Amino acid sequence: MRPTIFVHFSVGISVCLSSFCSINAEDPYLYYTWTVTYGTISPLGVPQKGILINGQFPGPNIEAVTNDIVIVNVINKLDEPFLITWNGIKQRKTTWQDGVLGTQCPIPPNTNWTYKFQTKDQIGTFSYFPSTKLHRAAGGFGGFNVAQRSVISVPYPIPAGECTLLVGDWYKTGHKELQQTLDSGKNLPLPDGLLINGLLKNAVFTGEKGKTYKFRVSNVGIATSINFRIQSHTMTLVEVEGAHTLQEVYESLDIHPGQSVAVLVTPHGSVGDYFIVASTRFTKPILTTTGILRYAGSNTPASKPLPIGPTYHIHWSMKQARTIRLNLTANAARPNPQGSFHYGTIPVVRRLLLANTATKLDGKLRYAVNKVSYVDPETPLKLADWLNIPGVFNFNTIKDTPSPGPAVYGASVIGTALHDFVEIVFQNTEATLQSWHLDGYSVYVVAYGHAANWTSAIRRRYNLVDAVPRHTVQVYPLGWTAVLVSLDNKGMWNLRSAIWSKRYLGQQLYIRVWNNEHSLFTESDMPLNTLHCGKAKQH
Repeated sequence: MRPTIFVHFSVGISVCLSSFCSINAEDPYLYYTWTVTYGTISPLGVPQKGILINGQFPGPNIEAVTNDIVIVNVINKLDEPFLITWNGIKQRKTTWQDGVLGTQCPIPPNTNWTYKFQTKDQIGTFSYFPSTKLHRAAGGFGGFNVAQRSVISVPYPIPAGECTLLVGDWYKTGHKELQQTLDSGKNLPLPDGLLINGLLKNAVFTGEKGKTYKFRVSNVGIATSINFRIQSHTMTLVEVEGAHTLQEVYESLDIHPGQSVAVLVTPHGSVGDYFIVASTRFTKPILTTTGILRYAGSNTPASKPLPIGPTYHIHWSMKQARTIRLNLTANAARPNPQGSFHYGTIPVVRRLLLANTATKLDGKLRYAVNKVSYVDPETPLKLADWLNIPGVFNFNTIKDTPSPGPAVYGASVIGTALHDFVEIVFQNTEATLQSWHLDGYSVYVVAYGHAANWTSAIRRRYNLVDAVPRHTVQVYPLGWTAVLVSLDNKGMWNLRSAIWSKRYLGQQLYIRVWNNEHSLFTESDMPLNTLHCGKAKQH
């Protein structure tokens, strides 16, 4: 294990007048060229077709610093159109670069497209992955880490090194076969196993006894929650999806699909090998995989994995909400840290109650939100909105609350105004855990409930002081989760299930954040390299 080394390329213009010299320098640039191909991989011991980036599975990590400008030239050598989305990167003013079908046309086979965006005012542990079809089930994912600038301190001693752990479920079946299963009206079976950094076992992380290391852990799976722990070691939670937290010590942590955390670990025991253990939650049977935390100089094999053991959930019960707040507070890279943002004093101007349901349409399994099962139109929503193309979407397709009647197909878009302060209550009517992700934002998670019926009286129990802001929130079976969000990032933003089969079968929508002022201070213009498809071909 060794400290991450960042290499930056700065672009600037210097102008010297007489004996005075002024410099107008941009933020640092990071350049990447990624060739996306198929290749044979065997993560579970069975050869299968995987998606590689520059020949790697998983793909290369992006190691950035706050406000870096990231340029990624993606060369698509697959046989299908392809997109990459940047999970947790807020794309401030650059919704065009979000990498989902609602904001841009997919990259055709044997062509390339270049993303350009900034890690504006962000720090933290994130990831990237394909957003098209079920490509995510074949690979193409990687870590995306954003370190703080040198002028911004972190609330803990700088670790001796850090490592990225991409933990997720995996199928032996190919992604096209999985897609055919869903298209036929059937649900996916339980995954066949778990991987850590693409390996079923023996992913090794080495550290020296007595030194402290940062582990960045992301659940990059498509179906299951994981419980993460390290044999005979505790973990100090220091960051959740870009927000610093109060530093509580845990023996294990639940990480749900799409979520990320950062923990500090200090090797303190006898010199040897210790198991890093990940196992599925809420599944029968329980799937488990292991890596190894190796003390430098150790030749001693680990004994055996810990049992499932105690699990500590990052949430609070409704009975505790009046007297006990989850003591995780936020701190981000902006001059005004989120921890000092008094979100609890802001009036809510819009309330959304979003119920996810399993349903059948045309005799086949589909998933819906407020009785609408989402279908991507041929023309990206953002292009239709920007170019004033009629007939692609409207704001009446989906309602703010669940409506009676059967489910229907539709392109669901909720229209909001820039700087609206919105309450969203996710209501899970299914008997399985749900995980919701919102592009472009972090939301304040203010309450959970264990019954499907939510009432306005529960608002009195909301944590309006120090809730954790995060981009992906879990909703427990037959339960609900309430969040607050300040819509200060103009654009068209995907709100989706992080359970990928449910997203593929319709459990997603878009939130359009808009005002009628055309200003580069609130949103960038359409990029010159924008692809045009559907009705946008005529523009």
